[in-house]
Amino acid sequence: MSTLLVKHAALLVTMDDHQREIPDGGLFVRDGFIEQVGPSDELPGEADEVLDLSGHILLPGLINTHHHFYQTLTRVVPAAQDANLFHWLKTLYPIWARLTPEDIFISTQTALAELALSGCTTASDHLYLFPNGSKLDDEIAAAREIGLRLQASRGSMSLGESQGGLPPDSVVDAEDAILNDSLRLIQAYHDPNPGAMTQIVLAPCSPFSVTGDLMRESAKLAREYGVRLHTHLAETEDEEQFCLERFGHRPVGYMQELGWVGDDVWFAHAIWVNEEEIGVFARHGCGVAHCPSSNMRLASGIAPIREYRAAGVNVGLGVDGSASNDGSHMLAEARQAMLLARVREGITGFSRSDDPSRKLMTAREALTLATRGGAAVLGRTDIGSLEVGKCADFTAINLNRLDYAGALHDPVAALVFCQPVRVDYTVVGGRFVVKEGHLVTVDEADLVERHNRAARRLLEETR
Repeated sequence: MSTLLVKHAALLVTMDDHQREIPDGGLFVRDGFIEQVGPSDELPGEADEVLDLSGHILLPGLINTHHHFYQTLTRVVPAAQDANLFHWLKTLYPIWARLTPEDIFISTQTALAELALSGCTTASDHLYLFPNGSKLDDEIAAAREIGLRLQASRGSMSLGESQGGLPPDSVVDAEDAILNDSLRLIQAYHDPNPGAMTQIVLAPCSPFSVTGDLMRESAKLAREYGVRLHTHLAETEDEEQFCLERFGHRPVGYMQELGWVGDDVWFAHAIWVNEEEIGVFARHGCGVAHCPSSNMRLASGIAPIREYRAAGVNVGLGVDGSASNDGSHMLAEARQAMLLARVREGITGFSRSDDPSRKLMTAREALTLATRGGAAVLGRTDIGSLEVGKCADFTAINLNRLDYAGALHDPVAALVFCQPVRVDYTVVGGRFVVKEGHLVTVDEADLVERHNRAARRLLEETR
């Protein structure tokens, strides 16, 4: 048994049903799970390790619901800087076709290191191409060294250009091989228990890169083994047109036809939806990974987050791939979500109503998306808030810094309204991943050097 006592946080934000904000708060942790939460003077006086968080704000670990770790290797590629989604993909597919197993490993560690330094404790990644012997195992091994929880999505592409799909044939795989590997990964790695560090998700890439047969068979396999389903959906108007022309349905209708609706499904983006389709998500329990930075970067549009939440749809945040965001910072994504929601309300006229019940997205609502919302989207009841019985996943930020000067009358709001910062502590299951602002599970300078070397090679090989 091991115990950790966290005490004297200037403010502890629980994100539980009561939305408590506890001055001079703390936690008592035993074997990776929270045993007590409350004011410091009500906690035990001793533990194997004691962390004094005087001057810090303490909140649940942030949860990233959509990412493509490998894309850290192709940030700001010049030819893809000013492109919409389809052109952006066409530009980058040939580069990604040269990825190696070592590239997957290095890029995973880079993305997770960035996330950890932004307060993230659980990340869902969507790896959907496996060139040159790459496997999802490479990502899982890299994540275990970093120490964040991983929802490892076995993505897939099977519909190449020769069959009317978007990706080149060089990066698609045979469907039998995809399904066999999906089963192998579930049996080898999926942990359904509370506190799981690795869970497998089945995630055909998108309507324009896989066949309907693969979508159906993936759903059948996932439900047989009790794992979740994930895909990109309704990200652009181009996709809507593609689905209408090829399948005779809008994207959401196509998912219904394939049996891809249910409380075990979540979709990335889900921008181009109508009121009826929002109702479909709500009735069936589908979740949404909202990726505001990527949606802005690729000029994809603004997701109807207010309408989703009003309808009862679970919404989490995703930083998305680092070639369409160029960073992996969860606090930055929460800030972007809040600001973009306000832009949308200005465009729709919602914010100009005299009705006092019509409120703009608040900083606390944005943090809810990044914590409880993300946990709900991933179907995890063991993370997302600081409560007795839940995983000891938390992050802490020193408030006595220039970035928050003049903002400490509301430190919770300051985390979102002010410019995003590196966190001081990130703890997963009671184990430190970031301590005093530094990664403790990997050498940051060495990782940067190896990552840059791999990125240079990829671009040089495709010139």
